[in-house]
Amino acid sequence: MLAPNAKATPPATDHVPLRQKIGFGLGSFHDMWGHWLYQSLIFHVYNIGLGVAPGLISTVLGLKIAVDAVFDTLFGWFSDNTRTRFGRRRPFMLVGGVLAGIGLPLLFAVGRGWSDQEYFVFMLVSACLYVPAMSCFAMPWNSLASEMTPDYHERTRVMSVKNAIQKIPELGLFCAAQFTTLAIFNDSQGKSNILLGAQVYTTILGVIMIVLAVLIFLFTRERYYEAVVSKSFQRVPFKDTLYRTLRNRPFRLMLGTMLVYNLATAMVSMLGYYTTVYYVCGGNLVEATKWNSLMGLAGMLFGLAGIPFAVWLARRHSKRDALMIILVLAIGAFVGDWFFYNPALPWLQPLASGCLAFASAGFWTLYGSAMADVLDHDELATGQRREGSFAACGSWTSKVGLALGNLSSGFVLQFTGFDAKLPAQSEQAVLMIRVFLSGIPIIGLLIALVVVSRYFLTEQRMREIRTELESRRGTV
Repeated sequence: MLAPNAKATPPATDHVPLRQKIGFGLGSFHDMWGHWLYQSLIFHVYNIGLGVAPGLISTVLGLKIAVDAVFDTLFGWFSDNTRTRFGRRRPFMLVGGVLAGIGLPLLFAVGRGWSDQEYFVFMLVSACLYVPAMSCFAMPWNSLASEMTPDYHERTRVMSVKNAIQKIPELGLFCAAQFTTLAIFNDSQGKSNILLGAQVYTTILGVIMIVLAVLIFLFTRERYYEAVVSKSFQRVPFKDTLYRTLRNRPFRLMLGTMLVYNLATAMVSMLGYYTTVYYVCGGNLVEATKWNSLMGLAGMLFGLAGIPFAVWLARRHSKRDALMIILVLAIGAFVGDWFFYNPALPWLQPLASGCLAFASAGFWTLYGSAMADVLDHDELATGQRREGSFAACGSWTSKVGLALGNLSSGFVLQFTGFDAKLPAQSEQAVLMIRVFLSGIPIIGLLIALVVVSRYFLTEQRMREIRTELESRRGTV
């Protein structure tokens, strides 16, 4: 038997071909644009562009995510119990991916001059109609992450490729606001037509999503389905999507870490953008969107650097210790926000997004890899592969954190005294935005640090679990 700290090279049978890693990673385009583009643009379009009250917008985001949690649970359960010649995940990913691309531009299919109430109703209805399409794609795709390989370290490499690819659609999020303010969308009076820009931008991205949905279907494979699941006709009960999954202690610990992380960061998700617009750029929206795009580029580059750093940490120490180091770095990034947003030194702003992206890329790489280990731990206890149920429960918990965070975000902004109808914001409002931008996440990340310190699935323990599983049902 290998010593506890030995670093074994995975056998060839555990290796995931690069084509499959890329195919899985391409799903991050849908994940980023289908889940996060709307949240990146909704305040920019509806608040700054159309003057809708931020409280109404955050209410829509909170309710949307609550509905999202319901459909995620359903599609996670559906895919666990599906048996087709194409697998149990890939058919859902194809259909959901295409529908998500078609529906993306419809989220901004509004006119100018509507009342706040009319905008609110449209945002709520359109967002909730978009939810099932994204759930149909996202739950099977998230489930597939835990089915790519049985090897402890190869799982981290799979997630590292996925998160490296993810930097491309992340850049699309940062460039979205600048695209909407391009001169070609100006109205007859020379004023930026943000709404038109958003409609054009989401149409372009929607077409890309449709094409990628087909490529994902063609490139990916379902290793556990072919070797284990297809031989069993035992159905996974619906209650497993919440009740039985939460009985798994390492799963609860990882969920708690992710929940606090999401809640703390979602509450201030838009404050960085508002700090750029109203503090660094003095209300100059066009100038601010240019800086926002540069910050996105910095986020992509720093995020790419953070991925191999996280892989190195996990191999040198453990996934738990690596996560703890990453969380400490994230805390440092939010402390740095107080200094990086500086009107006298605007070129420091890319460091704000870059440092956070470095830590965030590492966090999600290690989190996804650790969750795959949790599934093996559960299979040992239950004899079932319930990736969809765990993905659904994880998504449900994540959406609770995001719903609470987003529901709070607009009211946090209002609490600062911010008013989009004013030509300039008061010094007190800008100060409070900066205080909340740094303070709220630091508190949340400290709590996450305590929770993840209790995670106990070490590399040695995972070797033991794998040996027991393979003696029971053979290799995968």
